[in-house]
Amino acid sequence: MAIGRVKYLKTIGLKSNQPVGRGFVFPYDVAFSKDGSLFVLNRGRANGAQQTRIQICTFDEEYISEFGNGIGVNNDQFMSPVSMCFTEDGLLCVTDEILDEIKVFNSSGDFVKRFGPDLGDGVKLGGPSGIAVGKDGNLYVAEQRNHRVHKLSPDGKSILRWGEMGNAAGQFNKPWGLSVDLDNNVFVSDWKNDRIQKFTADGEFLHAFGESGSDEGQLRRPSSVVADRNGLVYVADWGNERVQVFDSDGVFCQILRGEATLSKWAVEWLESNQDQLSARDRSELFINDLPPHLRDPYHLSSQNESLFWGPVSVKVDGMGRLYVTEHSRARIQVYQTNQG
Repeated sequence: MAIGRVKYLKTIGLKSNQPVGRGFVFPYDVAFSKDGSLFVLNRGRANGAQQTRIQICTFDEEYISEFGNGIGVNNDQFMSPVSMCFTEDGLLCVTDEILDEIKVFNSSGDFVKRFGPDLGDGVKLGGPSGIAVGKDGNLYVAEQRNHRVHKLSPDGKSILRWGEMGNAAGQFNKPWGLSVDLDNNVFVSDWKNDRIQKFTADGEFLHAFGESGSDEGQLRRPSSVVADRNGLVYVADWGNERVQVFDSDGVFCQILRGEATLSKWAVEWLESNQDQLSARDRSELFINDLPPHLRDPYHLSSQNESLFWGPVSVKVDGMGRLYVTEHSRARIQVYQTNQG
């Protein structure tokens, strides 16, 4: 199979301090409903009150609605949400690493149920982060504090667990992101081991790729992973402020560093706030000539607006579009993959 280049399409989002309405506050993940709507998880600030919420919009940036009532322990609240996925029944599952639980909502944002930390028989969730649904309808959850992957039934019953602390094959050190491909294989971002591991749906180790570093194919704190229908694997190389593309065998293919343009929301906001538009026109948005001690990925990204800064999540929708969520710039950069 010829591997085409992943191409930039557009940017969605706008940084906002408002508790409601258009704009993101530390977005951490996205999910796609059956009707194609985009659900955006706003982790918000620690003292952000209602800023911790889930917004619903479209690819064309039509704002639809939002739900979630800020920080707290009630059914419509979150403490530290991390990741989301839709089940086959159209229910949205949201992990919370502090509450050690998963909350479930319908596609209108109405609370349905919650499960965890206690799953029965002495089994407890420990820092659930990445979550995905498999072809079998079961949920797969990365538990960072328990250093394992947990397979759950749709109603939250424990089916299978695998992994333990370590760096050998099948072991983890704070696994963070997780996804399931079309063959029901499970990909795990082994965060502190700087690698990606691939398993069968029954937890059988298949292979791993990546090692610590900043060269091509090397990783630094990978936070998310997803495979498209052609088997290409996209990794949010969070510590290196980039996304890397690998083939199905884990061979390096391409690096994405970010090509952001202004979103529709940002353009409309600037047009309504001419003083901010003037300030922006006077600003240095692209500074590559940094002193040697500031030429690391973090500082380069912080001084160049188009680059990824905090690429925490990667997801692929049904149209083959790759969504890269950036928590530090409160936006989502969208790319077209080479899916047919």
